[in-house]
Amino acid sequence: MDNNEITIAAGGNVKWRFPSVHPEGMKFGLIAAAITGLAFLLGWDVLGWILLIVTVWVLAFFRDPVRAVPQDEGAIVAPADGLITLIQRVPPPREMAGPDGLGDQPLIRVSIFMSVFDVHINRTPIGGTIKAVVYISGKFLNADLDKASEDNERQHILVERHDGVRIGFTQIAGLVARRIVPFVKPGDMVAAGQRIGLIRFGSRVDVYLPAGTAPRVVLGQRTVAGETILGQIGDRRVVAGIQQ
Repeated sequence: MDNNEITIAAGGNVKWRFPSVHPEGMKFGLIAAAITGLAFLLGWDVLGWILLIVTVWVLAFFRDPVRAVPQDEGAIVAPADGLITLIQRVPPPREMAGPDGLGDQPLIRVSIFMSVFDVHINRTPIGGTIKAVVYISGKFLNADLDKASEDNERQHILVERHDGVRIGFTQIAGLVARRIVPFVKPGDMVAAGQRIGLIRFGSRVDVYLPAGTAPRVVLGQRTVAGETILGQIGDRRVVAGIQQ
């Protein structure tokens, strides 16, 4: 094939559609809808309209849109929708450190902050085998703070590719978040961009890039879970960004 030739995938046009609501959120939506209906039945119209807006927001919070995951084995995709607020070189969490985890040398950590308006379904950055899922109880500090990685309620997930490359990422609860819901367990096989869990009502996800891999994103950039590429495994090239 000529290098300038472009391959077009068959299948017709792709059209926008309303995202579905994840089953985990349906019960909250039904509860909110029931309270809203009761308010209208009791003649509390003003409160009813306010609760109707709340109901719509609850359903929107648990929306689960379809994502187009890059089919590039070297790509590390974002596990969460949100804003990149921190990019730091730090030691890996002790729960994921050591020879059976991420090692003991500092790694680049990319932190993605999810507001209450972002999609909260989280996805795995790479495909492979879930080697560990470690839940740790803790505080509910602002997830935008650096110390939230060590003090807040959180859940570490370690994924290993077929060639032994490992990536760890951490779901962190925030001020409003009160529950981290996992969809996977150790031993599960996952594909890159597959749904692995959610965090209710505002939070953060940290991703630890493997050694020798530079981030391909910059501070202040917004990410789309399963689509935005955080880095290419083994690629040390650093990108610069400017807000404008």
